Amino acid sequence: MTLIRCTGLSRTFRKGQNIIRPLDGVDLAVRAGDFVALMGPSGSGKTTLLNLIAGIDRPTSGRIEIGEQDIAALGRNRLAAWRARHIGYVFQLYNLVPVLSAFENVELPLLLQKLTRAQRRERVDEALRRVGIADRADHYPRQLSGGQEQRVAIARAIVTRPTVLVADEPTGDLDKPSAHAVMELIQELNRELGVTVLMVTHDPGTTGYARRILGLDKGKLVRDEPVPGPAGGAVGAASSASASPETTL
Repeated sequence: MTLIRCTGLSRTFRKGQNIIRPLDGVDLAVRAGDFVALMGPSGSGKTTLLNLIAGIDRPTSGRIEIGEQDIAALGRNRLAAWRARHIGYVFQLYNLVPVLSAFENVELPLLLQKLTRAQRRERVDEALRRVGIADRADHYPRQLSGGQEQRVAIARAIVTRPTVLVADEPTGDLDKPSAHAVMELIQELNRELGVTVLMVTHDPGTTGYARRILGLDKGKLVRDEPVPGPAGGAVGAASSASASPETTL
């Protein structure tokens, strides 16, 4: 089932006398439960596409449908409410609040939902257990390693039980062992919880955890292929078999 559909998606802005077009007429569809790696050189439009799908930025033209909702047509308040329910975001530099404990950082997005304190605690405890860092719940970011901070950030991203997990260079600031552990965790969330994952990466070593690779260059799609081997497997094959004239991921 197609979960995300972008049609004629473009983003432009003016810089002096020049028109900059980081995304240029992209058509694509992403199946529910897929794990897509977005690759391309700096300035190719990867993060722009990620931010548009996450509802953080708005397109200049085109449509973004997630489920049956055209998020490009939502007003600011409705878009913020939609994003809080459906999107989990993992940043390269974690973006944890330094004066809050791991537990409190993970709890933050739940404060926007109508949950009791007991319900919030249950959700946070579950998320911290899921990422293997429940024993660090009362630690502050300065007391954690980089890999542990990223695990807290992932717990914060999944605590709302989002439809889509977007990750912008989630291993870019980690050493190789920590990066491997974080990628295995994201892959586990995709496989076991069925969370649809969109990940921007410059590291070819991380694409093996995904199911499909999407390449961008100068704001346009230039590559769309399944990841070979066990990770890509059935979803990649099914996507290719049912591809329509648009790009199917």
